[in-house]
Amino acid sequence: MTVSDEVVAGHEPVLVDEMLGLLFPGGVGVGGTFCDATVGLGGHAKAILDHAGPSGRLIGIDRDQDALAFARGVLEPYAPRVTLVHAPFSRVRSVLEALGAIPLDGFLVDLGVSSPQLDRAERGFSFQRSGPLDMRMDQSAGETAADLLDRISQSELERILRDYGEERFAGRIARHIVEERVRGTLDSTGALAAIVARAVPGRERHKNPATRTFQALRIAVNRELDELDTFLDQAAECLRPGGRLCVIAFHSLEDRIVKRRFRALADPATRGPRLRILTKRIVVASDQEQARNPRSRSAKLRAAEKLE
Repeated sequence: MTVSDEVVAGHEPVLVDEMLGLLFPGGVGVGGTFCDATVGLGGHAKAILDHAGPSGRLIGIDRDQDALAFARGVLEPYAPRVTLVHAPFSRVRSVLEALGAIPLDGFLVDLGVSSPQLDRAERGFSFQRSGPLDMRMDQSAGETAADLLDRISQSELERILRDYGEERFAGRIARHIVEERVRGTLDSTGALAAIVARAVPGRERHKNPATRTFQALRIAVNRELDELDTFLDQAAECLRPGGRLCVIAFHSLEDRIVKRRFRALADPATRGPRLRILTKRIVVASDQEQARNPRSRSAKLRAAEKLE
């Protein structure tokens, strides 16, 4: 499938020009070896390869095998210069070591959930399309959302909804979910969304009441914040001096982790700061991009450079 097909499918990559400007301080056609550690559907990876020029190389990593299959089609014209690996980005160092790709010239990580993941009911990410309670990025491993909801206590569920979803009605929602679990009615994403709707008093304009609950459970199922922490611990060590790291986050929890880790790695009070922060303020999409691609409205880009 081509990139134009990807855009038609509703997954236009966000902040492409801004990302390229930060990742390539030397301009177009400078070559180098880059890693898109969440390659997804390949839109950002294609842009990186085009910008790097014919001597550029890219390693794409993703734990979603469906996404990798799609990306393989998108990046087929660049095949000699592309290596795709099925793995979580928390294993980035071992993946790159096995490929002899360290040190890198640049990293990109896009932490968003893709439109095809949300659109396919069988993946279990969407409260708008009823399907199994799965929510795994990698459907070949790990427990599903159904497994998680079946084993955790009400207090642990409340903590997940509060901490990962920033849900102010976490207690009410957790109680309702556990009650329905006992009754045996918690059997699909549609059922879960209906339970949350009944538990939440009132409605937010333009926001489904299940949005935060589904976000929280997805983060818990995939251990997304732990994965991000582990990746950021490794990324600086995989870059050459002057190499750059770009991270695109879509909600405040992820962005806060990136901001704090960048600051810690750039702190001159530590034993040798390893990064220089390039984005003193987060980079957001232009008004034109936001109008064209609503998904970009919540995107936040931060970048840093490896020090000598």
